[in-house]
Amino acid sequence: MKVLILRFSSIGDIVLTTPVIRCVKKQLNCEVHFATKKSFTSLLESNSYIDKVIPLQNSFSAFIKELKKEKYDFIIDLHSNLRTKRVKLALRTKSSSFDKLNYTKWKLVKLKKNHLPDIHIVDRYLETVQKLGVKNDKEGLDYFIPAGQEYKKDLPINYEVYAIGGQHATKQLPMNRIIEYCKKQEAPIILLGGKEDINIGELIENACPKVTSLCGKTSLGNSASIIKYSKKVHTHDTGMMHIAAAFNKPIVSIWGNTVPEFGMYPYYKDQEEPVGSKILEVKGLSCRPCSKIGFNVCPKGHFKCMNDIQF
Repeated sequence: MKVLILRFSSIGDIVLTTPVIRCVKKQLNCEVHFATKKSFTSLLESNSYIDKVIPLQNSFSAFIKELKKEKYDFIIDLHSNLRTKRVKLALRTKSSSFDKLNYTKWKLVKLKKNHLPDIHIVDRYLETVQKLGVKNDKEGLDYFIPAGQEYKKDLPINYEVYAIGGQHATKQLPMNRIIEYCKKQEAPIILLGGKEDINIGELIENACPKVTSLCGKTSLGNSASIIKYSKKVHTHDTGMMHIAAAFNKPIVSIWGNTVPEFGMYPYYKDQEEPVGSKILEVKGLSCRPCSKIGFNVCPKGHFKCMNDIQF
């Protein structure tokens, strides 16, 4: 049996698919292929449960042509968008698709009526493979650091990580609040973020004696390695949060315009939260959540969801 799993983006969403990958591979003893955007293939190429990673690049027709050659027996669609529908129509094989519950999410965002199921998105991903007889093994998330990507430079003893990045500004604490938060921590802190976070990382480092910024200085594999050997991870609602959960780290997750009720909070082995984990958020705001993704600026202008968080 040959199975194709579809999830084109992004970091966190792909990490959250890893229980499906592992359970399908181990329980069905089949050949597993995973199709994703070229920019995310490094997340999957070291995954021992995947036999082949197929990158989606510029030409969608060429991508379809490559997939047709494989003659899959089953497609697991964990993205459920127009492009994955095109894939399923082109390949004309049995499939099962993830229900994104977009209308239910819309009701929570626009009407503040929460009718979402009280289960994690990982468990909802796993519902797509129930018809194959695949069950949740309760082993949590996987993250495989690529060969040569372990971070080798010296780091402080008993350090903690703060992943300060975020795809949207409304999912990030403002700089002054990050500084306030870091000054309250007792352990040395390593800041992780992308190149876009270099300047803010340096400013935070200069303001906080125990902080070292590695923003823009590490690859994704390096960052995952730094997280793996940390004592605790502080993070916004980002992919780094899920990488930390894959390593079973205590996580302090900081939530702004999005909410854990969307089902994408840290997901652990046996769903047992490590000691020291907690969620920081402002409950009861009439404007929250204002989006299922995020904005560049607070639509209301006050940004209370981050400015009013109590540390």
